[in-house]
Amino acid sequence: MTENLAVQASTITRLSPAKINLFLHITDKRVDGYHDLQTVFRLLDWGDYLHFLIKFDAALPASESRLDIDELCQQLLILAGAESITTCIRDNLIFKAARALLFAAVQFNRLPKHLPPVHITLDKHLPMGAGLGGGSSNAATTLLALNEIWQLDFTGDELIKIGATVGADVPIFIFGQDAIAMGIGEELTAIVLPDQHYLVLTPNAHVNTAKLFAHPKLQRNITPLSVATIRNQYNDYEQILTAPYQNVFTPVVTALAPAVDEALQYLHRLEPQALGTARMTGSGSAVFLPLDASVVSDTALVARWISEAPCAGYVVGNLPQY
Repeated sequence: MTENLAVQASTITRLSPAKINLFLHITDKRVDGYHDLQTVFRLLDWGDYLHFLIKFDAALPASESRLDIDELCQQLLILAGAESITTCIRDNLIFKAARALLFAAVQFNRLPKHLPPVHITLDKHLPMGAGLGGGSSNAATTLLALNEIWQLDFTGDELIKIGATVGADVPIFIFGQDAIAMGIGEELTAIVLPDQHYLVLTPNAHVNTAKLFAHPKLQRNITPLSVATIRNQYNDYEQILTAPYQNVFTPVVTALAPAVDEALQYLHRLEPQALGTARMTGSGSAVFLPLDASVVSDTALVARWISEAPCAGYVVGNLPQY
């Protein structure tokens, strides 16, 4: 049973996990300008950490306040550790998530009479623009924690809808388990996959997402697959990646960012020993290689692979599913 964190603790710490896409297809462009996607998200036991310090003794009369939502949010929230990401707090996804939560609480008449201010410290480990979902994960972790701290009692499904207004990748982190995703990433179906370790490389490169989606060579017409097909064919994309499964952004990103291509080619050379297929995650710069269990146990070999990599590397596992 989930503990009521607002009652039992003044400080809580949450892992804000990374995600990888085992494959990523674009099936169509929508009339609203977004793209329909198909992917399998895998959550990792590696990411950022968020520390929430709850100031019970400084609770504000939120429901009686005449402040607008932005002003109320700024009074309730102090954010540290994100200065290198956004210079203005209102531009940060953590603040946007808190604002969206307060807006929904007002809209559905769930705002308590008093709310304690919360000091959030971001302990950042995931690189930005890597396709690992760092900012979206931070936003989702904030929604989950503040929902409990402020005792707003939104359900998981309600939080997913709120999260989708903050960013397309936010819902998977609220969902909290490996999932098949469709739509713009908000239509989630749980999937159970074997435990797996990955060698993740994070080259120092970033390609603007809007530029990628507008690229003339980006494939946008992959034939849609059913949920049942994706679930039943996990052997074709979980450790080994075989057609028709692919990441449609890979050829575009590797052509625009030589550092990503170098990292991916390095991992391709390790495939015969790793017994997995290297690939890129999301539309970002990070690449990863699934590792066979026999390789993971050879710590000297894995350490050598990391030391010889052309950029920072990490061995991580999937987030345990409960």
